[in-house]
Amino acid sequence: LSTVTVFLSTLTPKFYFALTVTSSFISGLIFVFEWWHFRKYGTSFIEQVSVSHLRPLIGGAENSPPPPAAFSAGENESSRQNMPECKVWRNPLNLFRGAEYSRYMWVTGKEPLTYYDMNLSAQDHQNFFTCDTDALRPSDTVMQKAWRERNPQARIKAAYQALELNNDCATAYVLLAEEEAKTIVDAEKYFKQALKAGEMIYRKSQNCHSQSPQHEAQLRRDTNVLVYVKRRLAMCARKLGRIREAVKMMRDLMKEFPLLSMLNIHENLLEALLELQAYADVQAVLAKYDDISLPKSAAICYTAALLKARAVSERFSPETASKRGLSTAEINAVEAIHRAVEFNPHVPKYLLEMKSLVLPPEHILKRGDSEAVAYAFFHLQHWKRIEGALNLLHCTWEGTFRMIPYPLEKGHLFYPYPSCTETADRELLPTFHEVSVYPQKELPFFIHFTAGLCSFSAMLALLTHQFPELMVIFAKA
Repeated sequence: LSTVTVFLSTLTPKFYFALTVTSSFISGLIFVFEWWHFRKYGTSFIEQVSVSHLRPLIGGAENSPPPPAAFSAGENESSRQNMPECKVWRNPLNLFRGAEYSRYMWVTGKEPLTYYDMNLSAQDHQNFFTCDTDALRPSDTVMQKAWRERNPQARIKAAYQALELNNDCATAYVLLAEEEAKTIVDAEKYFKQALKAGEMIYRKSQNCHSQSPQHEAQLRRDTNVLVYVKRRLAMCARKLGRIREAVKMMRDLMKEFPLLSMLNIHENLLEALLELQAYADVQAVLAKYDDISLPKSAAICYTAALLKARAVSERFSPETASKRGLSTAEINAVEAIHRAVEFNPHVPKYLLEMKSLVLPPEHILKRGDSEAVAYAFFHLQHWKRIEGALNLLHCTWEGTFRMIPYPLEKGHLFYPYPSCTETADRELLPTFHEVSVYPQKELPFFIHFTAGLCSFSAMLALLTHQFPELMVIFAKA
């Protein structure tokens, strides 16, 4: 101790100044290297070394499974070409306004649909259910005005006026089924009347569609009406518990109109097959629609993850996996979950019930919170049914953000996460719902630590330069 005291007493202020400048310079270099490594590789170098090399030496183990290996670049490039950033899609599983959305409003006093969402639906109805030849049929002229009405009662009144002019006006029955029917049973009755009228009009249009461009437009409209009615009838059967009947109706509809794949009827089919627990049939549908050249959806990505998780989730344990490593089946399941989370990062919080659900909107934004709400609303029960699936999801989903810490700027398998989703989701989702806005940029702890260390060392160097005698006394003390 006396030797150390003598040594310190002989040191001059220049030594302390040189020491603090050197430490400041070294900590600055460490900070710059940490920042560069994080920007290039997405992880903190110090944290990576401590987790990979130091923790095993002191007996620790990381609980979460390692991130999966990279997928092929071909799928990434194809996904970029096929994934529009902020296109709004019709929700394949949207509810019935009269029988479901209105019931929610009666009970809670809250409006479940936004004006923007309903306005998009009005535009859809005008595109699907009207054409240039409506002036030839008075009932269709009335319905053309009905779809533009903002007041629900005015629309319903116009539908009855159209039926007075033509008792076989299919679109009038569609409007009544959607908005006037107070139960699914009532809606199904209206849709059956619409189906009878729609099939008759469709056959007439088929016979004369080649006569002129106007007749071709009329056939397209009548086809849209028929497909819409059959799909909604299948959804009514699904809601009323006649699931096998619903599956048959959906399969028949997809075979009869294979070119209308943009309506995403296969997502209705997937949900119904999951309810039947017909997992082999679900896999067959996924094999057809989970293709590199086709646009993805949360239903496709998360259903694929669910099937792979089903094979291993019952026996999966994070503690056991960290000791023995992951099996091939477990790696496939983890990779599928990472893929799904990268596509839509909002879904896990709803499936894990960390965030409350609301009724899904009539339109969704792919990769957005609105799509996550719509998926979880119908598929949460399917995840709960498979033992251990939610546990596996809970243990692995956050690893996606360690693998891609800047999802707004770069992606692994898909397009970089679109930055415009928050604005669009706020328009689609009701005001009382807290819109999910992550993933957000988060710097690792060691980047903050090295920045603080660099700043502290620089401050010491400055103080030593300005007050050398005082800093020497402080250092010796």
